[in-house]
Amino acid sequence: MQNTIVEKPKKRSQLRLRLGKEYFIVKRKLDWWRNRHAYCVIDKNNNTCCYSHKKHQSVLLRQLKDVDMYLQYNKITNLRLAIEQINGSIIKPNQRFSIWQKVGRPSKERGFLEGLSLHNGQIGKDIGGGLCQLGNLIYWIALHSDLTIIERWRHSFDVFPDVNRTIPFACGATLSYNYIDLQLLNKTNTTYRLNLWLDDEYLHGELLANTPLSYHYEIFETDHVIEQQWWGGYTRHNKIWQRKTHLLDNQIEENLISENHAIMMYTPYLTQQN
Repeated sequence: MQNTIVEKPKKRSQLRLRLGKEYFIVKRKLDWWRNRHAYCVIDKNNNTCCYSHKKHQSVLLRQLKDVDMYLQYNKITNLRLAIEQINGSIIKPNQRFSIWQKVGRPSKERGFLEGLSLHNGQIGKDIGGGLCQLGNLIYWIALHSDLTIIERWRHSFDVFPDVNRTIPFACGATLSYNYIDLQLLNKTNTTYRLNLWLDDEYLHGELLANTPLSYHYEIFETDHVIEQQWWGGYTRHNKIWQRKTHLLDNQIEENLISENHAIMMYTPYLTQQN
């Protein structure tokens, strides 16, 4: 991969950021209303999807540098509230799934707490913070299916060094109510069901369908590189691919999922200190 030029982030005033955010929130709400019949519904009594296609889990509490643990515990509350609005989503053919269309706006009145958030690569806190873990998990599950990802926002900053990473870098989906969303579209003839739950240690997710699994899915990265930019910072880059192997005839199909570029907020090449 050739050297990729990444511009230094621009600083904008808080007023401009606030007004811009509210503008895009209203714009997205209008789009939801216009396309309200296109979105999937929750049906916890629908048992037609009995074939498990993909399961995944992610740890709830992690020791992160310079992050107060109470934000992690608050995140669990936020995840529980969000899951109540999403668990049991039935995505029929030609229907869309949207995290924010289902969850709604996180607020104190609804019980959401301060959780970890990121603003221009800086660690902060916000009401409803920590829900990116939900976006990451649903995105990873969707990559192991024939669901089409019609909206996904990548993390533009690499904030924490890899510690016990089990999936390739940049396989997540950042969220910010409501214009930074994760949306899936079912272009297949299969109906899917999304199950989500928490236990004491993990956030769990499972994608089920009303038809047996036809392919083995593998998600892998290529062209991983760390580069120093002209303005002094470091950036990280890779490509994410999906490899589909048909279970009957072993035919293989490979599709490029994304090409990722992130500004690193820590110094690379240093040995991790315990």
